[in-house]
Amino acid sequence: MECRHLGRTGLQVSTISLGTMGFAGTGWASPIGHIDVDGARRQIDIAREAGVNLIDTADVYSSGASEEILGKALGADRDQVLIATKVRGGMGDGPNDGGLSRHHIVKAAEDSLRRLGTDYIDLYQLHGWDGSTPLEETLGALDDLVRSGKVRYIGASNFSGWHLMKALWASDVKGLEHFASQQIYYSLQNRDAENELVPITLDQGLGILVWSPLAGGLLTGKYRKGQDAPEGSRRFEGWTEPPIYDEDRLYDTIEVLVEIAEQHGITPTQAGLAWTLAKPGVTSAIVGARTEDQLRDSLGSADVTLTEADIARLDAVSATPLQYPYWHQANTADGRSSAADLSLIGRHIQR
Repeated sequence: MECRHLGRTGLQVSTISLGTMGFAGTGWASPIGHIDVDGARRQIDIAREAGVNLIDTADVYSSGASEEILGKALGADRDQVLIATKVRGGMGDGPNDGGLSRHHIVKAAEDSLRRLGTDYIDLYQLHGWDGSTPLEETLGALDDLVRSGKVRYIGASNFSGWHLMKALWASDVKGLEHFASQQIYYSLQNRDAENELVPITLDQGLGILVWSPLAGGLLTGKYRKGQDAPEGSRRFEGWTEPPIYDEDRLYDTIEVLVEIAEQHGITPTQAGLAWTLAKPGVTSAIVGARTEDQLRDSLGSADVTLTEADIARLDAVSATPLQYPYWHQANTADGRSSAADLSLIGRHIQR
């Protein structure tokens, strides 16, 4: 499996990463799966055999149980993989049991280390924005964790464009550890990330880790227009992420995806992931699976290369109208756009 540098760092990450939201699968994560230690160990073995070297989790997944299962499943092999986890969500009922204060970040990191059974976290990610904590406090706490050796790289997740740029600016001004990556939702189902987050990635040299690249299973080919969702699927169990705002466009996209997959003799899952991995700035797509067969299907995408014509067809059918100011920028670019600008508006300028 191909490995790509995580942003401007020297760290190389496999193009497919293993997601662990289904490890334990309790509480709000229950629609994702209920994978125990033995099942987690089998999934990890399958993923590693295929070349996966990054496993992604978060403290809020099943209230810490996902991290615990991951730590037990890895055991003595912990140093053979990269572990990414996250901090931000509430881990208790107290006023300081969530958010991005120094108090919570330091405590959460220690708790994650204990649950994972390790003394370092390869990539520690802010799971979302905290508008009530000064950025300098948050970034200073992360910087301290890196300097102490408990964390090796830091990243953001689910930030808006201005959140991300403000954090990068603060890191530069204060001389603090810089984000290596951002973890975002980005798929054929919804390409909002192309408005700000992908251009920022290209301009600022971040890596992109994509969560839910198959849109919660919507792009696997099992959801088709005029057909009922399969029983046992996330949608059948009431899972609502990502939201669907344009059902017609989604089903049109799925039809093209299925057609391209059939032409290449691959599955829609593999075609959808291959599209994601072909997009500028993307380092790795994080895949989770309820079953080992689903996991193997997703891992097969690492060997798939879509043609430029395939990508163009998928881009066209999944495209949404440019928002302001991007339509104005596209009309007035006059050949003075950067690569980051062109990642969003370039295909529109060429039309």
